[in-house]
Amino acid sequence: MTVPLVIDTDTAQDDCVALLVGLLDPLADLRAITMVAGNVGFDRQVHNAWLTLNAAGRLGEVPVYLGSRRPMMRPWESAENVHGDGAGGLDMDVTGLAPQDEHAVDALVRMAAQSPGELSIVAIGPLTNIAAAQLKDPGFAANVKTLYVMGGSNNGRGNITAAAEFNFYVDPEAAKAVFAAGFEVVVVPWDPLTLRQAVFGDERLAAIADLGTPLSDFFTRVCAATLEFDRSVGIDGTTHPDSLTAALLLHPELVRRSAGYHVDVETSGELTRGYSAMSWGVHGLDANATVIEEIDSEGFYGYLRTLLATPTTPQRPFSCAD
Repeated sequence: MTVPLVIDTDTAQDDCVALLVGLLDPLADLRAITMVAGNVGFDRQVHNAWLTLNAAGRLGEVPVYLGSRRPMMRPWESAENVHGDGAGGLDMDVTGLAPQDEHAVDALVRMAAQSPGELSIVAIGPLTNIAAAQLKDPGFAANVKTLYVMGGSNNGRGNITAAAEFNFYVDPEAAKAVFAAGFEVVVVPWDPLTLRQAVFGDERLAAIADLGTPLSDFFTRVCAATLEFDRSVGIDGTTHPDSLTAALLLHPELVRRSAGYHVDVETSGELTRGYSAMSWGVHGLDANATVIEEIDSEGFYGYLRTLLATPTTPQRPFSCAD
C-alpha cells in the first residue's frame, strides 16, 4: 500500500531532500508539489523544485502548482541569509518546464475533496497555502487524512528569533488558523527534536558523499551553504527537519516518542511573534496535535543514506555557479 501525499514546500536545502523522499520512497504516491512563499525568492523555489525533480530522474512526472507568494497579512521575509539560493549554486536549463495553471490552493482543495480521508499533506514551509485552503473550503480539514507540519519549537529556542521557528514566524496568522481548524496534525518541531536528533555531522556527511551517486552529489551541493551557516551558529552539521517530516509520514516506525499537545501560535507579541505554545496536558486544554518528541536518529540517517544511494539518471545536465 502506498501513501497518497502532497508536499507543500518553500524549496531550499532540506526541502529538496524532502522532495526526494516523496519522489523515490516506494511507499510514497506523490500526487503534487505545491509552492508557498518562504525560504528564498518564490521563483527560485520553483527552480529548485525543478532541479530536485531532475536529480530524481522524474522531470515531468509530478505536477507543480504555484501557491501563495506572500503571507496572509504580512510582508514576506526570507531565509536567504541561511540558504543562499537554496541549491548551493546548482543550475540547469529549465526551457519547456512549466507549472500547472491551477492555483495551489485550488489544487489542494480539489485533491482532498476527490479522495476524502485518503490524502496526506506534508507542509514544510509557512502554512499560508494550508490556511487559505481551509478558508476556501471549510470542509478541507475533514477531507485531509493527516497534516504533517514541520514548524515551531516545543517550548524551546527559535531559529529566526529567540522565540520563533522560521515557518511559524513568517506567517503566524496562518499557523494559528491551521491549529484551530480541526486537522489531524502531526508536528515535527525544530527544537528540541530537529536540533538534537536530525543533525548530520562530518562523519555522516562524508559517508553520504562517498556514495558517489547523482543523488549524493546533489545532496552535498544543496546542503553546502546551510552547513556553513549552521556551523557559524554552533550547530555541528546540517539540519534535516523537512526530510524528517516526510520520512515520518511514510515510516512511523522511526518515531520513538510522541504525545498529544494543545498547540497555539502567538501572532501579536513584540518579542514572541510566531512562538508556538505547546501545552502538554496540565493546563486544561484539549490536545489538537500530536507532537513528535523523539525519533530513531540512527534509523533516520540510515534511511536517508539508503535513499541517496538510489541510482538515478537526471534528464538534463546540471551546471554550477562556481
